[in-house]
Amino acid sequence: MQRLNIISFFLLSDVHSEAVQAALERQCERKMAVPMPSKRRSLVVQTSMEAYTPPDSSSGSEGEGSLGRTGGAGVEAWISQALRGSSSSTTSSSSSHSNGSANAARLAENNAHPYNSHPAPPDITSYTADPPGVTVERPQVALPTKPKYGNAELMETGDGVPVSSRVSAKIHQLVNTLKRPKRRPLREFFVDDFEELLEVQQPDPSLPRPEGADSLITQGEELCGLKNCPASMEAALQRWGAIAPKAPCLTVTHANTKQPYTLTYGKLWSRSMKVAYYILHKLGTKQEPIVRPGDRVALVYPNNDPAAFMVAFYGCLLAEVVPVPIEVPLTKKDAGSQQIGFLLGSCGVAVALTSDACHKGLPKSLSGDIMQFKGWPKLLWVVTESKHLSKPPREWYPLIKDANNDTAYIEYKTCKDGSVLGVTVTRMAMLTHCQTLTHTCGYKEAETLVNVLDFKKDVGLWHGILTSVLNMLHVVSVPYALMKVNPLSWIQKVCQYKAVLNSSRVNNLKFLFLNVFDKFIRVTTQSLCLSLSLCLSALVCVVKPEAVPQLCKTDEIGEICVSSIATGTSYYGLTGMTKNTFEVCPVSSSGGLVSECVFVRSGLLGFVGPGGAIFVTGKMDGLMQVAGRRHNADDIVATALAVEPMKFVYRGRIAVFSITVLHDERIVVVAEQRPDSTEEESFQWMSRVLQAIDGIHQVGVYCLALVPSNTLPKTPLGGIHLSETKQLFQEGAMHPCNVLMCPHSCVTNLPKPRQKQPEVGPASVMVGNLVAGKRMAQACGRDLSQGEDNDQFLFLSEVLQWRAQTTPDHILYTLINSRGAVGSSLTCLQLHKRAEKIAAMLFERGQLRDGDHVALVYPPGLDLIAAFYGCLYAGCIPITVRPPHPQNISTTLPTVKMIVEVSRSACVMTTQAICKLLRSKEASAAVDLRSWPPVLDTDDLPKRRSPLLYKPSDPESLAYLDFSVSTTGMLAGVKMSHSATSALCRSIKLQCELYPSREVAVCLDPYCGLGFVVWCLCSVYAGHQSVLIPPAELEVNPALWLLSVSQFKVRDTFCSYSVMELCTKTLGTLTDSLKARGLDLSRVRTCVVVAEERPRISLTQSFSKLFKDVGLHPRAVSTAFGCRVNLAVCLQLPMRVWFLGTSGPDPTTVFVDMRALRHDRVRLVERGSPHSLPMMESGKILPGVRIIIANPETKGPIGDSHLGEIWVHSSQNASGYFSVFGEENVRSDHFSARLSFGDTQTVWARTGYLGFLRRTELTDASGERHDALYVVGALDEAMELRGMRYHPIDIETSIIRTHKSITECAVFTWTKLLVVVVELDGSEQEALDLVPMVTNVVLEEHYLIVGVVVIVDTGVIPINSRGEKQRMHLRDGFLADQLDPIYVAYNM
Repeated sequence: MQRLNIISFFLLSDVHSEAVQAALERQCERKMAVPMPSKRRSLVVQTSMEAYTPPDSSSGSEGEGSLGRTGGAGVEAWISQALRGSSSSTTSSSSSHSNGSANAARLAENNAHPYNSHPAPPDITSYTADPPGVTVERPQVALPTKPKYGNAELMETGDGVPVSSRVSAKIHQLVNTLKRPKRRPLREFFVDDFEELLEVQQPDPSLPRPEGADSLITQGEELCGLKNCPASMEAALQRWGAIAPKAPCLTVTHANTKQPYTLTYGKLWSRSMKVAYYILHKLGTKQEPIVRPGDRVALVYPNNDPAAFMVAFYGCLLAEVVPVPIEVPLTKKDAGSQQIGFLLGSCGVAVALTSDACHKGLPKSLSGDIMQFKGWPKLLWVVTESKHLSKPPREWYPLIKDANNDTAYIEYKTCKDGSVLGVTVTRMAMLTHCQTLTHTCGYKEAETLVNVLDFKKDVGLWHGILTSVLNMLHVVSVPYALMKVNPLSWIQKVCQYKAVLNSSRVNNLKFLFLNVFDKFIRVTTQSLCLSLSLCLSALVCVVKPEAVPQLCKTDEIGEICVSSIATGTSYYGLTGMTKNTFEVCPVSSSGGLVSECVFVRSGLLGFVGPGGAIFVTGKMDGLMQVAGRRHNADDIVATALAVEPMKFVYRGRIAVFSITVLHDERIVVVAEQRPDSTEEESFQWMSRVLQAIDGIHQVGVYCLALVPSNTLPKTPLGGIHLSETKQLFQEGAMHPCNVLMCPHSCVTNLPKPRQKQPEVGPASVMVGNLVAGKRMAQACGRDLSQGEDNDQFLFLSEVLQWRAQTTPDHILYTLINSRGAVGSSLTCLQLHKRAEKIAAMLFERGQLRDGDHVALVYPPGLDLIAAFYGCLYAGCIPITVRPPHPQNISTTLPTVKMIVEVSRSACVMTTQAICKLLRSKEASAAVDLRSWPPVLDTDDLPKRRSPLLYKPSDPESLAYLDFSVSTTGMLAGVKMSHSATSALCRSIKLQCELYPSREVAVCLDPYCGLGFVVWCLCSVYAGHQSVLIPPAELEVNPALWLLSVSQFKVRDTFCSYSVMELCTKTLGTLTDSLKARGLDLSRVRTCVVVAEERPRISLTQSFSKLFKDVGLHPRAVSTAFGCRVNLAVCLQLPMRVWFLGTSGPDPTTVFVDMRALRHDRVRLVERGSPHSLPMMESGKILPGVRIIIANPETKGPIGDSHLGEIWVHSSQNASGYFSVFGEENVRSDHFSARLSFGDTQTVWARTGYLGFLRRTELTDASGERHDALYVVGALDEAMELRGMRYHPIDIETSIIRTHKSITECAVFTWTKLLVVVVELDGSEQEALDLVPMVTNVVLEEHYLIVGVVVIVDTGVIPINSRGEKQRMHLRDGFLADQLDPIYVAYNM
């Protein structure tokens, strides 16, 4: 009969393999072209066979249990393969590793190029087509031919877009793959609404439904009383120890040449008595013993010493204490060690029995004591070798009782989530269990049993330790160490000892050897907490796995429940879980009880077959419910292994588990890859596995990962520790060598896409807001009055001349060098005279006329300031340009040349050092020197000054051009008139309360935006002293800015986010030493961060907390906001709380619903609410500035509960864009926009930034309520996905906090695919760990599927001088294959 079962087993395996191959053939008809990931050569795992120890494929893991459904190569095949050897693996990799900072510099220096933005192809992944939005063309400028970078061969797609052949081909391959028909999404799983998250469960109509009648309770045959059976296990040991003391009980084999050791029944009896006596009488004192009968004692013995364990186990039974067998903790990081400690603590274990060899091998502290393991209680370690124990007195004899309901031992059980529970087994259950096994297996006295299982739990304990003693069997133990070295050892022992019995896992049996035996092998499997002989004196039923134990139908699979004396009785110390598992009362479909007996859940899945037979199909721990359907992990394993089994992965080294992502379980498959498999072969195998599982099980695999051999956490017998593997995967610490994510194909429960509603007219919107009682989103700063003497001047040149006459010796600028000393300074008179000489040089040497453009190529310093005012004195238009980097001139000089050409500069002014650099050989190789305009060296100024200074006749005439690169990659220059410049300076002066007696420290980039205004203009207009700290000097001395602020005792300072981030990272652990050096920030009343983006609230808070110990007040840090159309829209008021007794309002922080922002709604929530997003206001609106929030599409005003574009009306607005061809009207709408309804006469400037206004309860100094402006993000950077608007910074923030090795992140879209670029600060082996973590967090928090994950080195993401990410340049660099990524994953 058992031979027939084995033959049937083979037939089932063959049928399954044939089904898998047939499914693969069907898939080949619509072959799925999966783009192979790009991997750097240094990341490829190369392992030689000589240094390789094969994993134990003969022993599976607890969570694997493939039940041998697939055949596999025998041990000889592996031996022959190992003898032949194999070559190292190869791979298709990208270019070799290069310095990340070099890549960043290459991209950053190209930021000034107005890249040809790649047009987005049509959306092929969303459900609905996006409506056509308002598109604005960029000004076309003449550009030099862009060189090819690295090995990127540029080509053009059908749309004429130049892209890299390699990256583009893979993206288009991915796009074509995603066009394949997908699994139909659920009708409506849940709706992503900004009000609430509504889950609507919809049953799958194709799900098969049970049609049979209710199954019945099956009763096994009665257990006939065994002849002359002992009344307890102790009595059995006493009998065999007395009548057969020389009979062999246990033979222990070893992996080395050491002779086997045999323990006889006489020795087992005598040594067990010694252990029992020592436990009861030698631990503690006679009055206060440490261990009493009924207490729990831990048994800690290695897997190669079953004899010592057996002696200790029966010693505990004789002493009437409860043994708790556990595994040996070799290190603090052992798989499940902490959970074992929790079990010992809950059981009240205070004593641990162990062997002498194990005690010596346990990790010790410096004092020689055994180390305290994490989560473990304090234990008294007792060695149980006979030489350490005293012989009990003759009059002492253990009390041998009949089996009763006292607890005999506690067997630990590892749950699916990795937690460890203790199953209590009574003495009566233990005896009945052994009797049942004896009857079922036909055990007879003096038979020989070969045991290769763990003797501390499950089948190994039941057969090798308990039932063997009841029947006086001779057990031959084959340890795992010997099986690992020689997988044939158990077969050799069977032949050597003429064993008729074998205790082994099913997947350990090599079926090709079955014909060598004269007697058949008795195959046994294992259950979690009860006997497998369920049909003897037991009631068995099958119930539904859900909470209510309702009987299943006859054609329905459920959990097997048993009512028998031979089962466990409880989970120790867990009353609630015990009731749900060990006290189950099955009910019928009508709700009535079907039996008065109490059943126990077995943890096994199965059904009742014909004739009352019970068929086991799997385990509850392997059950996964995906999209309403249940799948068994064992079935998934069998299908994966049926795809070219044993060729790429090891049969016993594969794990399948599920993780919860986006309200559903996702299947993850992890396997150990053979070292002789190439990257291409492994990836093709992974692709075929996906197709096979999809064809057989109709379910998608979320992630398929391959890891190097012998890297997955192991159980004591070498199997895969499933819960630890799952934990490593979720923590990003598994270090796979290949990963394939398939979120597009298996995530079918995404929220319902937002449907674009018919456009509502702006008038209707306004009326609706008024009816609803909502305030229109508009605010303004205070009036821009004239109260100072210099306010009467309309031109900055006149202000400088006036100050040179009235306060000639007043210092305006002080430049700090890298050592913290004053490098140079300029007074009003010095600056005036130097500007006069520069104007004279422009007239004489440059031969320039009024209105000519002059490029100022200077490093940050005083020369730049003097050259700027020299141009104003000469009537020329200055353009500040960042100088080329001497060590990277090949990529930075073309940028300078392009700005000079675009701005139509008639000449270039610079220093003598930069002049030499421009004439160097490296410069001539980068650009054509003959095309340069005249270059003037201002280090050699004429002796005499200009006879006549230029005075503009029209305040609206052009003062200077402000060239900058936006975060979207657009290079443009805005025209600033004299009146706008004066109004801007006057507004900043009033807002910041700047006077000649003040000092202001400036650590900003002085080439564009508000940084240039604060560096060059404000001091001349307001008269205060500016302490200038070049940001580049902080790379040499990171504390330079803060030490300068403390040294000059300044009260107001300006910086950028890059400066603040550098100080936070480099000075975080040096605050004590800085304080000792005299750093004192207690005088700082305002620290303004200048940026064109949403305030980084986490960085500002970290900075405030970090430097709180050196006196920085938490209210001092604030933000400013400016953009191209208006360089300064908001600027926080100075903090005067302890200076003047009055105070401006605090920077207001609100929490908004992130889901509402996707719908352009603003909904305030409480701090800590789900999906809450902190938003910090961007500062107080400047005097003379009016703001309104408008719909960017309809151009109508909206209410303060909506998100819209920020429009500005002010006299300090820029005049327009400047371009080569004079096409200022290309984006004239940005500077002359009008509302479509309401106030249609006012001319507004469109900032291109989305935000909202909120009227707060705070009041300013004038008593008016404070209107706070919150900047959310740039309109051009916002991503329209699935009908909703996403802001990159929100997704990037979620990704950065996912893993400790992620230092920076940037996201962008291409072909409607979300591309994530992650900077890795760690080992390259961690790169592939980030792919599933990034995909998971974006799905969980933003309901988006990541299309491509790119892992790069630190410093690759380009960042401009203001610390803002250049995402569009990063996108162009990725498509041009310029990033040299560590790994690129294309999610399916």
